[in-house]
Amino acid sequence: MQMSDERQINAPPDVVWAALFDPEVLKACVPGCQDLTGSAQDGYEATVVQKVGPVKATFKGTVTISDVNAPESCTLTGEGKGGAAGFAKGAARVRLSPGADGGTLLAYEVDASVGGKLAQLGSRIVDGFARRMAGEFFTRFQDRIEGPAEPEPPASDTSDSTDAKAEAPADPGKKGWVKRLFT
Repeated sequence: MQMSDERQINAPPDVVWAALFDPEVLKACVPGCQDLTGSAQDGYEATVVQKVGPVKATFKGTVTISDVNAPESCTLTGEGKGGAAGFAKGAARVRLSPGADGGTLLAYEVDASVGGKLAQLGSRIVDGFARRMAGEFFTRFQDRIEGPAEPEPPASDTSDSTDAKAEAPADPGKKGWVKRLFT
C-alpha cells in the first residue's frame, strides 16, 4: 500500500528536523506506542498496541532512520511482529522544504505492508488502517511542534434573555440515535 501527503507546519525547518530525531516526540506521535528506546544513530526499539479490524495485537519491532540528507530528507523504516496477528512493516520518506511565512512544508510518501492474520482482513480494512495511522502520526507530529491551538474566546452575550437552544433537550433525531447506539 502506498500513499503520500504534505503538511504546512508553522515552525522553521531546523525545528521540524530536530523533532524527527527526538525519541520523545516520536513516542508521543506513534499511535498506540507503549515504549520507545534507542537513538536515531542506532535505531529504536518500540512496543505498539493496535487494533486492526477485529484483530488487536502488541507489536514489538524496530524503527531506523536512513538516507539522511540533513536538514532536507530522511527515511523512517519500521517493522513489527505481532505474534499470531502477523507482522507490519513500512517506510516513510520525509522531505522538508521552506514553507509559507517561515514555516516548513513537510511532504511524505509511505509504503506499508502486512502479513499473517492482518493480511487476511482484506486490503480495504488494512489500507484504511494504514492511512489513518500515517495521518494520525503526522497530525500528532504537527501538533507537538506547533503547540495546542489557541481556544476561541467565549461568545459574549449582552442580552438578559436566556438562550432557548441551550436549555432545549438534545435532539432525538438521527444523530442522537447514532450516538446512543455507539456509546
